[in-house]
Amino acid sequence: MARDKDINLEDLLIDQSKFDFRNPEKYAYKTIPGLNQKIVQEISEQKEEPKWMKELRLNSLHIFDTWRDPRFGVDVSDLDVSKIVAYIRPNTKTSTSWNDVPEEIKDTFDKLGIPEAEKKALSGVGAQYDSEVVYQNIKKELESLGVIFLNMESAVKQYPDLVKEYFMKAVAPTNHKYAALHGAVWSGGTFLYVPKGVKVPLPLQAYFRMNNPGMGQMEHTLIIADEGSEVAFIEGCSAPYYEVTNLHAGMVEIYVKKGARVKYATIQNWSKNTYNLNTKRAIVEEDGVMEWVSGSLGSHKTMIYPSSILKGKGAKTETKAITYAGPNQHMDSGSKVFMFAPYTSANVDARSISIGGGWAFYRGWLKIGEMAKGAKASVQCQALMLDNDSKSDTVPLIEVYTDDADVGHEARIGRIKEEQIYYLMSRGLSEGEAKAMVVRGFVEPFAKELPLEYAIELNRLINLEVESSIG
Repeated sequence: MARDKDINLEDLLIDQSKFDFRNPEKYAYKTIPGLNQKIVQEISEQKEEPKWMKELRLNSLHIFDTWRDPRFGVDVSDLDVSKIVAYIRPNTKTSTSWNDVPEEIKDTFDKLGIPEAEKKALSGVGAQYDSEVVYQNIKKELESLGVIFLNMESAVKQYPDLVKEYFMKAVAPTNHKYAALHGAVWSGGTFLYVPKGVKVPLPLQAYFRMNNPGMGQMEHTLIIADEGSEVAFIEGCSAPYYEVTNLHAGMVEIYVKKGARVKYATIQNWSKNTYNLNTKRAIVEEDGVMEWVSGSLGSHKTMIYPSSILKGKGAKTETKAITYAGPNQHMDSGSKVFMFAPYTSANVDARSISIGGGWAFYRGWLKIGEMAKGAKASVQCQALMLDNDSKSDTVPLIEVYTDDADVGHEARIGRIKEEQIYYLMSRGLSEGEAKAMVVRGFVEPFAKELPLEYAIELNRLINLEVESSIG
């Protein structure tokens, strides 16, 4: 059977046309390119921050200046931070009404379908444009239950003690060089607090859009799910393509208290001129549950490893991730799980697709400490290569320091099997239809974790409706 020559690879590549539009550059304020003490102080003063936050920024800058790049992952030698504009404040303030958002920004989010999604399937939305949130709203009934959903700058001012207790405590600036960069110049992002026992019925969403060339977006997301609460949060992001480098170095910190449950879903679709060096970590207490659903589809180079620290007895985490590496993409993604308490459990299902010369690299770390008696963990990583030009690697690291643990691991890298195609063609499908069906099935465990609207969007993004155009 002639395989690759019958596949129209163009049909399997992500269609970026929906996201590749741009507005004229407008802003109220922006820093000069580069990173130094003066720029960091300017950002802090523009935001009228308290002294502790300004000191955190300056301390982070010192760490960034003195630490080396990570000795693993993607090659960042072409990333010149001295050319990156760290802060661009849009020409508007945060609004709770779409009608008050400037027309060109509103038009951007209209094209991305954000207002429509809010009406149909969400409890609230935050929309960030360049370096700050321009729209933030939550249903009134959730506010009355004590749910706090704010942009980070407002939270720093309105809930200083709560923010100070948790901000960059799960991920310290010393965690790695780009965590320090984030600490120095973070801007925008979401603060979400869910009180004890409150179960938020529909997901909340944050959407991040970079409009300007050569900028860095460094939003900070901080979620605290108090005891017995439940919440789902969706994060989406995109940017138009430019000939210069853009940088995304966001951070997500999640605190899952006793018996709470948090589901965090991401569809990352940055443009192919963007370095995506993101950090996400959750700390999970007794009987808490943390679910990561991670789709890494865009960017030029990505390093992202959503991590869970299971510190309470019976804490659980689950990760479902799909990574797509197309032409000129190096996607270094994976997961980290640290199990430090008895009867904790973890389940990781990471999958990747590489096509057109793309490089998908799975990097995982599972550590089971000596106190984690009765722990159970399963790690599966699967990679599907669709042509001879692409690459895929898996590097799982598993450390177990107790004899009383049940650990399973499976890794597979391969192509679509001849037997699968033969069987499906024997049922009346063309070869193209058969291959498309196999690819759809490969990503299905991830897609079904998303709300229907987002699952449809994912399918559209990776253009899985290929039956009519293959073969």
